[in-house]
This record gives sequence, C-alpha cells and structure tokens, in this order.
Amino acid sequence: MKKIFFLLITGLTFSASYSQEVSDAVRFAQDNITGTARFRAMSGAFGAVGGDLSAISVNPAGSAIFNNNQVGITLSNQNIKNNSNYFGTQTSDKDNSFILNQAGGVFVFKDRNPNNGWNKIAIGASYENTNNFNNNVFSAGTNPTNSIDRYFLAYANGIPLGDITNIPYRDQFYDEQQAYFGYQGFVINPVADNNNNTQYTSNVPAGGNYYHENEVYTRGYNSKASFNIATSYRDRIYLGANLNVHITDYRRSSSFYEDNSNPLEPTPTISNLRFNNELYTYGNGFSFQLGAIAKVTEEFRLGLAYESNTWYELYDEVSQSLYTTRQANGGPELYKNVNPDVVNVYDSYSLQTPGKFTFSGAYVFGKSGLISVDYSIKDYSNTKFRPTSDSGFRQLNSDMSNQLTTNGELRVGAEFKINRLSLRGGYRFEGSPYKNGTTIGDLNSYSGGLGYNFGATKLDLAYSYLERKSNQGFFATGFTDGANITSKLNNVSLTLLFEL
Repeated sequence: MKKIFFLLITGLTFSASYSQEVSDAVRFAQDNITGTARFRAMSGAFGAVGGDLSAISVNPAGSAIFNNNQVGITLSNQNIKNNSNYFGTQTSDKDNSFILNQAGGVFVFKDRNPNNGWNKIAIGASYENTNNFNNNVFSAGTNPTNSIDRYFLAYANGIPLGDITNIPYRDQFYDEQQAYFGYQGFVINPVADNNNNTQYTSNVPAGGNYYHENEVYTRGYNSKASFNIATSYRDRIYLGANLNVHITDYRRSSSFYEDNSNPLEPTPTISNLRFNNELYTYGNGFSFQLGAIAKVTEEFRLGLAYESNTWYELYDEVSQSLYTTRQANGGPELYKNVNPDVVNVYDSYSLQTPGKFTFSGAYVFGKSGLISVDYSIKDYSNTKFRPTSDSGFRQLNSDMSNQLTTNGELRVGAEFKINRLSLRGGYRFEGSPYKNGTTIGDLNSYSGGLGYNFGATKLDLAYSYLERKSNQGFFATGFTDGANITSKLNNVSLTLLFEL
C-alpha cells in the first residue's frame, strides 16, 4: 500500500498505509438488533408490521402504518461476558455499559379527501446505536509449539536490513515498522550482518511451551441517523424510503505477553516480551433503504425491503510498543524498550459493506396481538476496500471474496395484548459471515418484554440474550493462533413513548 507524506505536529506522524484485515471489514459490515424496547423484545421481526420507531430501520414503509405522531427515547444497559479457551486454559472477562440506544419521531399527515387514494404521508427521523463496541476479552494459556516470533519473521523476511536500520521509523511502510520492532527488540536477527540481507532468524529459544496472555479492550460505536418518508395507498399499500448517515468511532487496545522457561543458551535469547498495539478508526458513511408493505387481508401482511451498500470513508491511527527481556546462560537479564512514541496517522480509505434484502410476513389478530417473521440475506463476500487500484486492497478484497459468504438472518416475534398490557417474545438466528463457520460462528438470541399503554404515553421494557462463538487469531499474519471465545450478551432496554 502506498506511502504518503509525513508531518510532525504535536507528536503525531503521518506515515505509510495501515495494514487492514478481513476482520476490520466484517466489524463494520455487521449490525446488532438495537432500537426500541418493543422492537428488541420481538427480536426485530418488524419488516411487515411497522408502526414502531425502530421498525423503520428494517422497512422504511413502516412509518406509514402510524396513525398519530409519535416521539420516543430508549436507554439500554449491555453486559457482555467472554469465556476464552486457549489450549485448554479457561479464562473470562466482561464489560458493562449504559448507552442512549435510540431516539426519534414520526409525524403523520393525512388527506381527508375520500377521492384521494394516497391518503397519508409520514415523515420521520431517528438515531440508533447500531453496534456497541464496548468489550473486554482476556485469553491465557501455554502454546505447545508456536511463538510470536513468527509474526515478526513473516513481516521481516524479504526486507533489506538497511531499510530497517537506516530509514527513520516514521518514514517506513507498515511491514517495515513491524520488522523494525522485531529487530530492535532482538526478537529476530539477520542471517548475515550486512545491509543487503533480506532473511532473518528467531532469537526465541526453541522447545515450545510458550506461555501467552492476550488482552483486547475495545470501545466505541457504530451509529446511524435516518431520515424517512413514507406514504400509503388506501391503507393497503405502504411505500417508504430512508436516507442514512453512518458514524463510526472504534478504539482497540491490545497487549500480548509471551514467556518461556526453555533452557538458557550461551548467547542472550528472549525470555519474555510484551507487544502493545493501539488502533483508532473513525469516519462516516452513507446508505439508503427502500421498502414496501402490503395488506393482503386485514390480518395478513407481506413486506419487502432493500438496504443498499454502505459507503464509508475511514481513517486509522496506530501506535505500537515492544518490551523484551533477554538472558544468556549465567548472565544478567537484559531489557529493551522499543517505543517510537509515534502515532501513525494514515491516509483515508473507503470501505463498501454489503447490501441486504429482507422478506417479511405478519399475521395480526385484530387488537389482540400478532406473529411476525423476517428473513434477511446479506452477501459479505461483496465487501470491498477502495481504491481497488491499490495492490494491498486488491489482495485483501480477494481474501474477503474467498473467506466470506452469503448468510441468512431469521427473526421471529410475537405480541399478545391484555387490555393495556402487552407481552412480547422473540427469537433470532444469524449465520456466520465466514465460509469456515468458525472465525465468527452462528448467532442465537432470545428476547422477551412487556409494555403498558397509559394512553398518550407508553412504557416498554425488554430483555435479550445473545450467544456467539468465535476463533480469531491474535494476529492476522505469521502467528495466527487464537483462542476459542464464547460471547454471552445480556441487554436490558427501556423505552418511553409519547403520542402527540
């Protein structure tokens, strides 16, 4: 990937392009079920139901179902626990966060002329936190064979030693910077000590049984502001459209530790190290949605919605540091700190996440309740980094095409009303976006909730439980071993609605 100019401004350095990964694209391509408590309690199965502030995010025609103006706000508490298994060692970590999950309103304009078939226009605006990135993952255990030296060797081999030692860190490409850390931290050594050397060997003693700890702390969000317009024809056909503005702010702090107790050698070798990485990704995007709902009968409804690709413009900032300890047989411990104290600020790039089709059906039992089913299809292999003329992005896009697949998402929801009280429940299943089905596994989620109608005010409460397994390598290059993670997410949401 191409280099760009650099400037030294208050400690920040503009440098070479960051090496993006497949997981970076999947992170922004995935959405979670968020929104109002009623929406969450029914697992988001609202594509043919409408009449809810968050139903508009599935099918924009849903705002035309409203008969009255409505505004609302939703607060959520999210608790996530990650159980890790790394070569038989069990660890766990968790995070709890409280967020403004949704806010919005719909305003309905009716035409009382009986001769006009298009008798209603609805205009709405909403904000939703579509993905809460707050999460903590801790993994630990003894790897019987592989060391992190493979990471530094994978980047260094093929790079002349002179490029590592003679070019200032801030002017180096990303792969050269990784080689720089390995060489300056004495994790790797050149096979021949001359500036034309391009091959390196490990300074980590052989023998396996490397103790590892990997801590990953993430913070941030994906959010979406939607502007909606919808209309109805004789309250039988409903059509709508959304224009969406996406904002992302993602921070990941990771720290990898390795220790080995292999026999000391006559020359100093690495006995332990800690490699720290800080990533900050931010930017915005745009998408649109089209939808339709048809009342086949008074009870039975069908819905169809299309969500376009989301086109993001993103920026990355990366900082790294490495701390190593060496020791020879009979010698003292030698410490090396490699910390350039530089934040690499990279040129902007574009990410295109895949579009989605949603097919919906619902049966409404008058004023007693309803049953609803949504099925969505999304082809993750169509995810693309741009510009595609960039050789690094071309390879990455090829990797995504080969590793990612089309997945389906099933959402089922039900509601039963007893006078002013509503009881709700739902189930959600989402397939893995990866062909191997293990990098990120299938998702299963259960939800329930209740609501009470005070008249012009409504109060809704929802609880949802989500479980998903994953196995992503601690690093994407060279050293790709990782832990088996089981993530369990509990969410409680409270919505207050006002009819105007």
